[in-house]
Amino acid sequence: MLIEVLKSKVHRAVITEANLNYVGSLTLDEDLMDAANMIENEKIQVVNVNNGERLETYLIKGQRGSGVVCLNGPAARKAAVGDIIVIMSYAQMDFEAAKTFKPHVIFPKAGNKL
Repeated sequence: MLIEVLKSKVHRAVITEANLNYVGSLTLDEDLMDAANMIENEKIQVVNVNNGERLETYLIKGQRGSGVVCLNGPAARKAAVGDIIVIMSYAQMDFEAAKTFKPHVIFPKAGNKL
C-alpha cells in the first residue's frame, strides 16, 4: 500500500513579493529549495499563517541567496508582502518505508536565509 507523507517543508518563510501579472506559481530562493530537498516544478502546498489561506501550486527557482519568496499569478491575491507562510511538498511511498522516513524541514532566519 502507498501512502502520501510530508517530504519537504519550509517553515515560516516571509513573502517578499506578490506578482499578479505572472503566469502562476511560487518563486523560491534556490538555497531554500536545495536545503528543503525541493525541485523546480514540484507541486507544493502553501499555507499563510497570517490569514489562513491555503493553496496548491508549483515551484520556480529564484535567484540563489536572494531570499525571494514570491507568489505569482492568481496566488498573489492569497498573501501580502510580509506574510509568514509554510511551504510543503509530499511524496508517495510504501507504508512500511514511510514509518522510518524523515522529511527535510528547514526554518529560515531573517531575510529568508538559512
